[in-house]
Amino acid sequence: PEIAKEGRAALTRMRRLIPGAVQLVYDNYNGLVVGFGPTERPSHAVVSILLMPDHLTLCFIDDAPSLPDPEKLLKGSGNVVRHIRLASARDLDRPAICALVNEAVKRADVPFNPRQPAQLVIKSISKKQRPRRRQL
Repeated sequence: PEIAKEGRAALTRMRRLIPGAVQLVYDNYNGLVVGFGPTERPSHAVVSILLMPDHLTLCFIDDAPSLPDPEKLLKGSGNVVRHIRLASARDLDRPAICALVNEAVKRADVPFNPRQPAQLVIKSISKKQRPRRRQL
C-alpha cells in the first residue's frame, strides 16, 4: 500500500511534468513500468517510472548517457538506460530532476505535443509474476 500510494503520486507528478504524454504500461515480471512518450510506440518513450515492491525508480531511456547531469544523480553505466532511485514521489519536484526530465523530453526523436490529450495504454501483462509484496 505504501509503494502504491507513492506510485500514484509519482505518476501524477510525471503527468504534470510531461503534459500530453502517452503513458505505456507494462506489467512485467519484476514490477510495474509506466513509460512516457509522445506516441504509442515503445521506442519513442524517453522516461519511465518503475514501481518495485519496495521502491520507485525514474528511468531515462536512449539518450541517458549524454544527458547533462551536473549533480550526478543518474546511476548505472548502461549505454541505453540510466536511473534515479526515488526516496519518494516528492523527489520529482526537485529542480535537478525536473531539468533532467525536461531535457529528455526536449531531445526526443519525436516531439511531444503538450496540447494532445493524455493517453494511458496497457501494453503488456506478464503471465509469470514475481510476488509484489516485500518479503520480510
